[in-house]
Amino acid sequence: QLQASGGGLVQDGGSLRLSCAASGRTSNTQAVGWFRRPPGKEREFVAVIKWSGSSTYYADSAKGRFAISRDNAKNTVYLQMNNLKPEDTAVYYCAADYKVLPLDAFTPTSWGQGTQVTVSS
Repeated sequence: QLQASGGGLVQDGGSLRLSCAASGRTSNTQAVGWFRRPPGKEREFVAVIKWSGSSTYYADSAKGRFAISRDNAKNTVYLQMNNLKPEDTAVYYCAADYKVLPLDAFTPTSWGQGTQVTVSS
């Protein structure tokens, strides 16, 4: 199971750190990442990290502002979001993939509940 947390209301230019805690059997996990669904829009990919190793992959909208990291001891993946903009407002979801694929082919099959991020202008 995946449990996302850390969302909230922040002003334009502010920062938030989202957490995704994995519980249960994690030995088959290959990658964990984040997606988001802005109001009235389709869900979109944000970032992903290999469960073992340090490889990461970001959407263009996240490059330079967001950083994904992992703490295996805590079975937790983080998404540090800096310089947030109103267009980052969305429900953020963490998800896991159990298939061995390149990160740019991240197609998760396990999803956590969302956490709301609202950026005010």
